[in-house]
Amino acid sequence: MCNNCRNPLYCIVPPIILDRIARNGNEGQRDRALRTLSRDHSLRMARLHMAELRVVIRRGAPTTGTLEQTCGNKRRTIYDAQNGETLPGVVVRPEGTDSAGDVAVDEAYDGLGATYDFFWETFERDSIDDDGLPLEATVHFGEDYDNAFWNGVQMVFGDGDGELFNRFTSSLDVIGHELAHGVTEDEAGLIYWREPGALNESMSDVFGSLVKQKKLGQTAEEADWLIGAELLGPEVDGVALRSMSAPGTAYDDDVLGKDPQPGHMDDFVNTLSDNGGVHINSGIPNHAFYLVATALGSYAWERAGRIWYEALRDPQLRPNARFRAFARATVTATSALYGPGGDEMKAVTHGWESVGIHI
Repeated sequence: MCNNCRNPLYCIVPPIILDRIARNGNEGQRDRALRTLSRDHSLRMARLHMAELRVVIRRGAPTTGTLEQTCGNKRRTIYDAQNGETLPGVVVRPEGTDSAGDVAVDEAYDGLGATYDFFWETFERDSIDDDGLPLEATVHFGEDYDNAFWNGVQMVFGDGDGELFNRFTSSLDVIGHELAHGVTEDEAGLIYWREPGALNESMSDVFGSLVKQKKLGQTAEEADWLIGAELLGPEVDGVALRSMSAPGTAYDDDVLGKDPQPGHMDDFVNTLSDNGGVHINSGIPNHAFYLVATALGSYAWERAGRIWYEALRDPQLRPNARFRAFARATVTATSALYGPGGDEMKAVTHGWESVGIHI
């Protein structure tokens, strides 16, 4: 297994979209896409070295105080790269300070806070590592950088190009998505390749969507189930990067191409690109979660989200788990939480069977 599959760079815009822009866009769009792809590759290499220095993720952690004093307290720091590429950049908004007067800074600050609040209030999880990890983010990374990513230490946001992509802090579910990669790393450590990697991506879409739904107070029926609805620029024919309710329908554009996500195992895409299709085949478990959540109704984070979270934390779930293994983990979690014969179990089994995964 390649090192990139063990220590990947988690970017919200998949390489397949950037590749299409590089082929189909105008001169400026092609140049920006190629520069983004080049940066992503360099950052991915840096991520491999960073994985050996995970101790830095603890910087800023308190050295004194009781559990009661620290749990449930956000500790955010927002940096400004000032359109450079040196991380983390200049501190512009530490925890507890007022608005910085920069929309990207304030969106990042609020988005990190909403994600922390979601995991704490819903699952009593103290930050993404359940140990009070300080949350850090850098904005204004690079020139017209068309991506956002979690690098194992912090969030990083580009400003977008204003044509195909808007600023990447504008989408709360994208912020939740990227931080949720840290939760998956901490709990299941799903390798970033083929089905385990697509499952990794799906977990981030699930929790990213739930962060937004909880912040807006939306029920499963009211939610749009879109990932990155705010990201696509004015020149794009599409509504989002992905749709959990209808995989494959998020965009159909002359430059970006057509959304390639399947919603059923019959249409599973076998490819070596995108780490074996991690951003593509994630549509299958995404749709399973959508079906479970809407079948159960009310607030999706209360039952469906709890089941997915407990399945992710199942000690029997291996880093190379495929879709069926995770589906079985959700059945185990459902039985433990709600019993074996209730509406929850019927919704879970039906959801997976509807996407072609028979438990």
